Amino acid sequence: MLRRLILLFALFCGVTSAWALTPDQAGKIAAGDIDDRVVALNAVVADADVALAPFVKALLDDGVKTSGGKAYIVVGGKAVEAASGKPATLPADAEDVVNNNRMRRELESAIAVLQLVSPDRAVRAKAITELKDQVDEGKLGLIDKATNAETDPELKARLVLLRAAVLISSDDPAKRAAAAKALSGSSSPATRSLLLEKLGNEKDPQAKAAIQAAVDSVQGQLAWGERLGLLFTGLSLGSILLLVALGLAITYGLMGVINMAHGELMMIGAYATYVVQNLFRHYLPGAFDWYIAVAIPAAFFTAALVGAVLERTVIRWLYGRPLETLLATWGISLVLMQGVRSLFGAQNVGVENPAWMSGGVQVLPNLVLPFNRIAILGFAALVLVGMAALIGNTRLGLFVRAVTQNRRMASCVGVNTARIDMLAFALGAGIAGLAGCALSQVGNVGPDLGQGYIVDSFMVVVLGGVGQLAGTVVAALGLGILNKLLEGWAGAVLAKIMVLVFIVVFIQKRPQGLFAVKGRSAE
Repeated sequence: MLRRLILLFALFCGVTSAWALTPDQAGKIAAGDIDDRVVALNAVVADADVALAPFVKALLDDGVKTSGGKAYIVVGGKAVEAASGKPATLPADAEDVVNNNRMRRELESAIAVLQLVSPDRAVRAKAITELKDQVDEGKLGLIDKATNAETDPELKARLVLLRAAVLISSDDPAKRAAAAKALSGSSSPATRSLLLEKLGNEKDPQAKAAIQAAVDSVQGQLAWGERLGLLFTGLSLGSILLLVALGLAITYGLMGVINMAHGELMMIGAYATYVVQNLFRHYLPGAFDWYIAVAIPAAFFTAALVGAVLERTVIRWLYGRPLETLLATWGISLVLMQGVRSLFGAQNVGVENPAWMSGGVQVLPNLVLPFNRIAILGFAALVLVGMAALIGNTRLGLFVRAVTQNRRMASCVGVNTARIDMLAFALGAGIAGLAGCALSQVGNVGPDLGQGYIVDSFMVVVLGGVGQLAGTVVAALGLGILNKLLEGWAGAVLAKIMVLVFIVVFIQKRPQGLFAVKGRSAE
């Protein structure tokens, strides 16, 4: 790497008619008292261009020696003069340049400042980011030069803010006040932190008033990011609740079965995703990023199969007996949890996001939307549309609605009600498996995964209106947003309690939920 930098150094020396670094300046930067070296470095950086970077980088890499007030860059036993880049014979008494931590910080800062005039936009943008915490007034000359030469509006605005961030620490109160005014247009959390820090230490009344005004302005701009972030977090939680509650909307809302094992069916879907992930990692590592395409149907069919077995062996004997159904499914949930502990252990297991679901998109300086949460929002919408189409537009959906509304009449016209019960319960269980697959992308998977969502999913179904998909959607998204609003105000525990109290009071006033069933089906 150092060899390439020296070649670049020599190239710039060959094409530059007036090189800004003299032998005397190079010697002062490389040797002497640290304070004097820093002053000499800042003086050169303020007037130099990007061609100075190889010398500074060589200093950082301990590739510079000094002798008789001159500096030499040494690579592989060959030396060149630091100022001119010409080959030279290294004097016998040449000594290594020693840089302490302070000098290294100054050299790193100098490289970043020099990169502000790079022809590459990406390099300039990275340099501005790196300089936020390490630039001082000694570098203002080149910052001004870079600002005047910058043609990109976004980078120019960032340079103006960078300059103001430097001057906010100036010894001159007038400069600090002017810098605070410039920083008031920022919408960065780092700027707010800087201003708050300076506000606590400011003694000059006028500068303090200017900084306080800047803090208020920045806070006002950041508030929008915080509000939008809260809304997105609420929608994200609501989408998860929607996925969890959609399966329950069939087993409880349409079939009237109080299934306390619904959370464990979600857990089975999550563990199916974990198994598929491990199979891909072991047998198809090159296609690992697409394991989720196999995990989704695997989670659905695994949970649906378990649900069908439960319906045929236990649930079918308990229709119309809600209390006994509740106790039986609660016992089944304990059996399923213990079975998973025996197979996979009691500890949580990790499910890794595919590469395309990692990271996020930055909408505002203080608002990043994670890709996995965005994917779950889209996935919940697709599952909802698919379920609505299945119930409303297919033969199975017609039979499910017929059996739900009047089981005896449906049986009289030839509908195999026992088979429809099994398929409907398996469908609800399969959707619970899809919810588990989605949950595995935002957290760890463990035997107790479903316990944290079973109460919330029942609340969603009851609040939305039993048997009403539209009510399930509104209730899930509404409770998600309400829960996040209350969490920011009262904390997570109190928020849960307040939401539960709200639902209890609401159901007392409107037992049918948000969307009441109309027509003969209401009977």
